[in-house]
Amino acid sequence: MQDKINDLEAKIAAAKLGGGEKRIEAQHAKNKLTARERIHFLMDEGTFEEIGVMVTHRSTNFGLEKNKPLGDGVVTGYGEINGRLTYVFAQDFTVMGGSLAEAHAEKIVKVMDMAMKNGAPLLGLNDSGGARIQEGVVSLGGYADIFYRNTLASGVIPQLSAIMGPCAGGAVYSPALTDFISMVENTSYMFVTGPNVVKTVTHEEVTSEELGGASTHSTKSGVTHFTYANEIECINGLKKLLSYIPQNCEESAPSLPYTSGDEKREKLNGVIPQNPNQPYDIREAISGTVDGDSFHEVHKDYAENIVVGFARLAGKSIGIVANQPAFLAGVLDNNSSKKGARFVRFCDAFNIPLLVFEDVPGFLPGTDQEWNAIITNGAKLLYAFSEATVPRITVITRKAYGGAYDVMNSKHIGADMNFAWPSAEIAVMGAKGAAEIIFKKEIKEAADSEAKLKEKEAEYAEMFANPYNAAARGYVDEVIRPDQTREKLIKAFKMLENKVDVLPKKKHGNIPM
Repeated sequence: MQDKINDLEAKIAAAKLGGGEKRIEAQHAKNKLTARERIHFLMDEGTFEEIGVMVTHRSTNFGLEKNKPLGDGVVTGYGEINGRLTYVFAQDFTVMGGSLAEAHAEKIVKVMDMAMKNGAPLLGLNDSGGARIQEGVVSLGGYADIFYRNTLASGVIPQLSAIMGPCAGGAVYSPALTDFISMVENTSYMFVTGPNVVKTVTHEEVTSEELGGASTHSTKSGVTHFTYANEIECINGLKKLLSYIPQNCEESAPSLPYTSGDEKREKLNGVIPQNPNQPYDIREAISGTVDGDSFHEVHKDYAENIVVGFARLAGKSIGIVANQPAFLAGVLDNNSSKKGARFVRFCDAFNIPLLVFEDVPGFLPGTDQEWNAIITNGAKLLYAFSEATVPRITVITRKAYGGAYDVMNSKHIGADMNFAWPSAEIAVMGAKGAAEIIFKKEIKEAADSEAKLKEKEAEYAEMFANPYNAAARGYVDEVIRPDQTREKLIKAFKMLENKVDVLPKKKHGNIPM
């Protein structure tokens, strides 16, 4: 019996050695951790339980019958992160390049199914050379099995992806189907077709980093939500992100202990500039309202005219969507609409209340926007807010013009509470543009047309560029001083804790894609 135990321990040790010491050293030389090292830093100490350590592939083609590494290039299992059950798979680049085939995919599918059945988050640490060519269509079938389960799990359990190395071809679609993607600078990349194929087909010369590196996807494509300087920072980022998110769609997000005190925030009174056209950073309003240092921004470097992220208010997790006047005056455009819509839908799926800070002069005009479907993309954000059933509160800090006023969580599309600061301007358009249209004849016939324009502009502003007309009609529930914002929000969200909002019976809606 002892001989069998010794044999078992030897096999497990061999599996954990992966592709051998030399390949592990090569991994470290590239400033990359191994799959098991990543799991070690990710999971609470002593909690990880591996599943499928003895699994091997079944192929006999192209000499593979002589190369059957235990684990087949992926480490799978479950454990705890900050005391909460979490499932994980980590592809092992030191074993056959982390390539995916039948057995490799089956291991991943098994933990995905377990995560669904037990209502716990799934984390995928991707580091793979792609499909295992020697196994042919079996590899493609393995990818499809994973994609199908990604789709089934969407909105049921949180799915997080970390790109720790190469992720190319069909491999990119599993992360794309998950809720959030993190990448590591200079060591990870994602693309459907690599630089060599691009050069052959389009004759473009481009590196892997330029084509699909962390910087590219965080600023240009918006594929990745977070980028980190190294893998340890990435792993810590995954842990932080999980702290704002519930285990599954049936639960609430975890709360931190909080003792109520003086909730007034005097510094909020100085956020809005005297000049209504002067930009300011909406993050000042966010940080001045939420619990100290709790704001965790998502998609920070993409579509910067809208800010989204998680925070805590009185210890409870909330999602924040805010127009950013410091970038493109805070207008809505194609990218910001898609960014906001995706985040709103995630929060709604996982019972995370939504707080909106609104300062939006409208949609960005221009042929580029129209030809790239600003109508459809703007409708995505409108649809996302309209279908959300979680508690929803809006604070109008300054401009709320035109159709963008409707889209940014107005009362008309189901917001529960809307507050406005005295600086709020709620109107069809800005005073100058409105005056030019309404008083066009008077301005044209005036002896001093410029002076008449200013006079009529001031007249329109006095009548409409304020929150009081909207408040009189109940579109704004209360006009508040900025320093009251935190106190009002804490009370309002507490009041909405047991909100129930039932949508019409249907299979699913048809969001404009």
